[in-house]
Amino acid sequence: MSNISHTGRDVSGHTGRDISGHPDADEMRARHDRVISGRRTTAMADAPVLLVGLYCAVSPWVLHFTANQPDLVTHNLVIGIAIAVLALCFTAMPERMTGMSLAIVALGAWLIVSTWVVGQSPDTGVILNNVIVGGLAVVLGAACAGLSMKNKKT
Repeated sequence: MSNISHTGRDVSGHTGRDISGHPDADEMRARHDRVISGRRTTAMADAPVLLVGLYCAVSPWVLHFTANQPDLVTHNLVIGIAIAVLALCFTAMPERMTGMSLAIVALGAWLIVSTWVVGQSPDTGVILNNVIVGGLAVVLGAACAGLSMKNKKT
């Protein structure tokens, strides 16, 4: 370190930032490539999935069906939180979560069907809300699964 000046150059004129001479350089490059290649396969879908999950969780209060559909309120809250947690897990540890992409598809499909299974005579607004949010979850989950499978093949 005593050979490095305030400009970052050592006495011989090198910048000190080149690690090609490091004994573990090949291993570090291989690990970097391994982490980067599998790390962000679903990056474009993570944020929309999170937003869909958060909206699903708060939709009973946005559409004001807390009084007439109490079971559906709890259901949407739990399903929305589950979708949002999956999205956060995709962001935090994508290499471990790629197999869980289809869980979002299943949650979205259940969200569509559950409107009539869990709800008691839901009105048009509740039906449209759950069908649209569920459809978005299915499409985004399928996109995550497709990207994951595509990147596993390469």
